[in-house]
Order: sequence, then C-alpha cells, then structure tokens
Amino acid sequence: MNYLGLDVGGANLKAVLIELSKGIAKAYTRSLYLPLWKVGKEKLMEALNELASKAGELKAVGLTMTAELSDVYWCKREGVHHVLNTVERCFKDTEVKVVSVKGKLVSVEDAKKHPLEVAAANWAATGWVASKLEKTCVVVDVGSTTTSIVPVIEGELAVKGLNDLEKLMCGELVYTGALRTNVAAIVDKVPLRGGLIRVSSELFATSGDVHLILGHIREHEYTVDTADGREATRREALARLARVVCADLELISEEEVISMASFIYHRQLEAVAEGLLQVYSRLRTEKNITPPAYTAGIGAKFLAEPALRKIGVERVFSLSEVIGAASRMVPALGAGLMATGIEVDIKHLEVVEGWV
Repeated sequence: MNYLGLDVGGANLKAVLIELSKGIAKAYTRSLYLPLWKVGKEKLMEALNELASKAGELKAVGLTMTAELSDVYWCKREGVHHVLNTVERCFKDTEVKVVSVKGKLVSVEDAKKHPLEVAAANWAATGWVASKLEKTCVVVDVGSTTTSIVPVIEGELAVKGLNDLEKLMCGELVYTGALRTNVAAIVDKVPLRGGLIRVSSELFATSGDVHLILGHIREHEYTVDTADGREATRREALARLARVVCADLELISEEEVISMASFIYHRQLEAVAEGLLQVYSRLRTEKNITPPAYTAGIGAKFLAEPALRKIGVERVFSLSEVIGAASRMVPALGAGLMATGIEVDIKHLEVVEGWV
C-alpha cells in the first residue's frame, strides 16, 4: 500500500512516497524547485500531476504547507485554500489529511474552516518524526530559506509559537537558510582591506553563493535560482559576492571575496545560534533540561550543528544518519508517515533518493 507525504512550499515542492509491504516501509524522496511567486500559482497543479502520475495507487496523502506565505497570495487564508483545493483536485480519489499546528491530522474540510491552524505547520510534522526517535529532544531543520527549531518533551510538541509570527518572536523560526537568503539580509558590512565596508542592499548574492564558495555545498546542491540568473558555479558565485560591495573580480581578489564569505557565514551562524539560545534558555529555565538535538536540512552540518555546539549543546545527532535523503524533507516524510496511521520504525526505514 502506498502513501504520499507532501510539503508544499513557496519555493520548493517536496514529496515522499511511502511503500508499505508486510510490515516493511520504504520511502522514496523527490524535490521540485517551484518558486510560485515567479512561475505562478497555477503551476502547482502541473507539478502535483507529475508527482501523482508516478506515485501509483495511493491509500492516503498527508499534506503540510508553507506556500501560503508567498506574495503570490493576498493573505494566508487565500494561500491555504488554494493549496488545499489544488491538492484535493489532483488527488480527487484519495483521502487527503492535513497536518495542523497541534501536531494532528485534520480533514481538508476542517482545514478550510480553520486555515490558520494548518498554515506553516510543517514544523509539527518535523517534531513528530523527531519524537519517534527520542522522546525529549530539539530538532533543528535548516532548509534553503529558513531555520526551524522544534522542541519536543516527553513525546509531545513543546513549542511556544503556533504560527510564523509567534515563532519569529520566540526564536523557533530564524528566517535564514542555506541557499536563498539575500546576503544583505545577513550583514550590513563586510571586512575588506583592513576595514569594514558597507554592502549594497540589492539582491546581488545569496547564502548559496557563500556556502558554495566555502565548500559547504556542491554545485548540484545549489538547487534554486541564482541572484543574477547565471550558473551555480564557484566562479560565478565569487563574481556575485564581489558585486555585493559594488565591485567585481577585476577590482578585488578571490582571496578578498573568500574572506568576505567567511565573515558572512559566521554572521549567519550567529543568527541561528541566537534563535537556539532563546529556545534552549527557555527549556533550561522552565524545565531544567538541555535536550539532545537532531539536525536536518541542507544546512544541517555547516549551520545547525556548529550553532548548537556554540551554545553548549553536547549531544548532537544527524537525522541524515537515520533517514538519509529524507533528512532534507522531514516535513514531507512526517506528513506521509502520519497519514499511514501505522506505527513505523523510523530507524529501520529504507530511504531511496528519487522515484523510479
């Protein structure tokens, strides 16, 4: 029996196909770059149809989303309804269950009645997965765009914020990611020739350029649009970052650009650590605990892990060592597993990157 987990984002559509056979679970991952603000919200149906055509017969679909924040929609309510209606039309013969901010699955009908209870609830699916590995922990998911920090205590979500606004306030959401963050949103100055130089506020370079230059990611992992539309190569990344200070590779050296990249990286690391410290300080004060952490997402190794070490968390584990490629799309995995209604041993889940 097959189940599908969907995480419909404003920039990426992530899916995990779960195959259950004789008590054994196998998961296939798929990610599509789908910038709705650029290609139009109508393209969501086209992308979902492509996934559906390769998913086979499905028992149920588990859905979570963050696309409602995209400025292609007037408000979150409109975005939630569009995603729900599109998924419902695409999988019209399959039961669709939606992840809520309470960490439960609700019907599409209930989700439409209470759209803000399913808006940006993907963190709840992430926390659900983590709770199956350790009853008390914090999962830190650094994606292409944002960093989500989800505390779990005694197997239950222990978050303070239930929406993006509240999460930004309490540190559970840090709006910085491994690929899409504008460099000008990370720093306002960078070191150059013995001093600090102000950066331009244009979208000349993104965090993906920084991490490609520093070797944190490889070219094929740069899966989003570049700021200038040119190739995702290290050479082009160096040129983009030079442009942040209104220069080019004829005006400043490669070594100077690398130094800028290192400075930007450490500022981004500090931003993630600041959110983590806010969450962990609350847990230490209110619960007198310092839970172990699980890292996920494309930035797990070079942003989540060092930020956790920076604030003194000693027990840090990588979800990639448990669920492989699915660690970069934990919400989709969680939504799919929740939709099965069956207790699956995640530690023994076989994960395959890509669908046949």
